[in-house]
Amino acid sequence: MISRAAIAALLAVAASSQLCLAADPRYPDWPCAQAKVPEISLAAVWAGPPLGDAEEKWKGEPKVSALVEKVAARKTPLDDAQKAITEFLSTPGTDKITTGKLVFAGLFEQLNAERSSVMGGLERVTRKQRQAADKIRSDTLALQALQDATPPDQPKIDELGNQLIWETRIFEDRRRVVKFVCDVPTAIDQRLFALGRTIQQEIE
Repeated sequence: MISRAAIAALLAVAASSQLCLAADPRYPDWPCAQAKVPEISLAAVWAGPPLGDAEEKWKGEPKVSALVEKVAARKTPLDDAQKAITEFLSTPGTDKITTGKLVFAGLFEQLNAERSSVMGGLERVTRKQRQAADKIRSDTLALQALQDATPPDQPKIDELGNQLIWETRIFEDRRRVVKFVCDVPTAIDQRLFALGRTIQQEIE
């Protein structure tokens, strides 16, 4: 049987979702403490030569595309990614400036897309959390009403109590995941900046 103290705790969980409203009214579903920056600015991560048509051409270069795929992946340690770029640009006969611009253009496009996908996922989860909080709140009030009834319907009380425990567990699990994933866009920014620096050092 779920206690009245537990009911109060459940209502607090439901109410807590209202405390997670975004500080920036432009992005009401953004759940992170970090400010939402929808896209990485090229100027913030690249101080090399203008990319020019590299932004359109990089996908047409199979070796460049394969390298971008490998070094953009967060499962590839940053040191390994930087080493792979250095070795690629140091291949005899390589035009470092042209190839370096192609590689960075690919990384910029791919990591920006990955970042947008992560941020979109965070906002979808926020909307689900808002719905889940409303459900927890309404179910908790229904449980209170069942407990106050005379005589109480114990089977219904137990069923709704168990349902609430499960709903709350999912809500809290999602909240923990969101807190972890909130760091991912910043990690992508930092990775792109670091890889851009590696390319710039090779082509200078």
